[in-house]
Amino acid sequence: MSFESFGLNAPILEAIKAKGFENPTPIQSKAIPFLLENQSDLIALAGTGTGKTAAFGLPLLEKLDRDSQDVQSVILCPTRELCIQITNELQSFAENLPKTWILAVYGGSSIRDQIRSLRKGVQIIVATPGRLMDLMERGEADISNVKHVVLDEADEMLDMGFKDDIDSILSQTPSEKNVWLFSATFPKEVERIARTYMKEPAEITIGSKNEAQKNIEHAVYLIHEKDRYNALKRLLDYYPEIYGMIFCRTRLETQQIAEKLIKDGYPSASLHGDLSQAQRDQVMRSFREKNVTILVATDVAARGIDVDSVTHVIHYNLPDDIESYTHRSGRTGRAGKTGISMALVNTREKGKIFAIERQTGLKLNFGEIPDGSAICEKQLYAMIEKMVNVTVNESEIEPFMSLVFAQLSGMTKEELIKRFVSIEFNRFIEYYRHAKPIEAIQERGKRGRDNEGGRDRDRDRGDRGGRDRGRDRDRERGPRGEGRDRADRGSRAVGPEAGMVPFIVEGVSSDLRKGALVRILCDATSLGSDSIGQIALVKGNAIIDVKAEKADLVHKLSEIKLDGRNLRIREFVRDGRPQGSGRSERSDRGPRDRDRDRDRNRGRRDGSSRNKDGKRNRI
Repeated sequence: MSFESFGLNAPILEAIKAKGFENPTPIQSKAIPFLLENQSDLIALAGTGTGKTAAFGLPLLEKLDRDSQDVQSVILCPTRELCIQITNELQSFAENLPKTWILAVYGGSSIRDQIRSLRKGVQIIVATPGRLMDLMERGEADISNVKHVVLDEADEMLDMGFKDDIDSILSQTPSEKNVWLFSATFPKEVERIARTYMKEPAEITIGSKNEAQKNIEHAVYLIHEKDRYNALKRLLDYYPEIYGMIFCRTRLETQQIAEKLIKDGYPSASLHGDLSQAQRDQVMRSFREKNVTILVATDVAARGIDVDSVTHVIHYNLPDDIESYTHRSGRTGRAGKTGISMALVNTREKGKIFAIERQTGLKLNFGEIPDGSAICEKQLYAMIEKMVNVTVNESEIEPFMSLVFAQLSGMTKEELIKRFVSIEFNRFIEYYRHAKPIEAIQERGKRGRDNEGGRDRDRDRGDRGGRDRGRDRDRERGPRGEGRDRADRGSRAVGPEAGMVPFIVEGVSSDLRKGALVRILCDATSLGSDSIGQIALVKGNAIIDVKAEKADLVHKLSEIKLDGRNLRIREFVRDGRPQGSGRSERSDRGPRDRDRDRDRNRGRRDGSSRNKDGKRNRI
């Protein structure tokens, strides 16, 4: 199948040819002819980097009424970068088309310039939801006559907390329109959008739902928690030609890891929400030009990044949800290339690995952290390959060669090669001779599946169940008495950690995405995400730890708006005492010990962290 076979008009085909596109990708082969031939809603599921922009962009341009200056199509996407990228690509496809006006609308740029362009007349708006809502509320963006609405990277938009904005935008469009939903995964919130705003949509799936790309190799490395950074460095050294992205959970960790890498000589930069737009643009420019080859990023900051040649993705920490793992990994292996996704995991996190496998259908292979000898070998061969392939500029180098030849004339060929090799080899061998032994970095546990249902039989700690995990956690944290109560209750310590103040958001839904709550809380205050600690969902409420020095910002709030509802937020207090006021046993126990408190109120004796049966209360 070719682009010519779709029946696209000649100016568009000329632009496609000028861009060097020869054969359509699988999503393009299915979506373009369908959208050209049908007036129908469409759900298209395909991984990142599969050519989705052309899949919906070419039909939009083909269907455009160029005699009208009304807004005919709206494309919603999660980030500024993706908004600009889509706009540039559509404009390149429309290069030979007369009277075609496409406008990018996003935050961080002049709203006055965008208003000026809208007043002149625009046919296609490519927008982030927040900025489009702003323009609609000002009466500057009229979408009441649109014929097509495209939701690109729908799962990412919802994961970032844009649900309310999307609902509001779609509710102000005409009922007689086509909605084209493009997404890498199909979680419940995307399914809800489809049910609410689409009419008998057709579905095109490349691969299978919620599946990571098959041309990515997935590797897992079991490490001791305290040695994450040492393990990261070994992986970076083992892949000397790496052009990759490292994902961290928080802005603070992202900045710290990038600074460590820079100090250790790696061409790195950080990308997170505390950067100004100018700083972000500079980082991305350096990364695309490969002056920076290692980009350390948070999930939110990396949304919408489109760089086709990324070779590796490293999960410095696993994300909280499987959709984020899929999106992270999808930054590599794009545009038909292969890639490697590597995760650093301690043994207590192995359950997440198996959950990813179950939902995506992938096999994540447990690998060995490379030792110093293997790293030196890879670095040496990479240097030799670089020498063999280097371009010699004869005319520029000629004036210096006589002195070079004179200096080296007394050496044999073998001596020259050995000395040349030693320049690079000595540096790595010296470092790894004194580095921590690999046995001290890598955990001994492996996958350890048996043949009776796939249950894990790893004898290493952390895979033996919640009670054993709690005991191991106590060994790491100190005396058995400290931290035991929290460890037995689940994955989150109920009491706030030192320096944190807990707040409770009442009445949240059970399927709340924690990332959406963080975003909304940060938007309502001047908090950064690094000021927010653990989040626990407890019987319809969310308990959020906030750094004590930032707690006043949250105290000013009485409610926040989440999913169209006003939810009450207040400091979490028990028995008149704020939970962050001390480290007493009582303040550590949290909201799930209500049974024990009820017993005390009834006159039953209970002065410990156990209930009347002698068992510990659990979340």
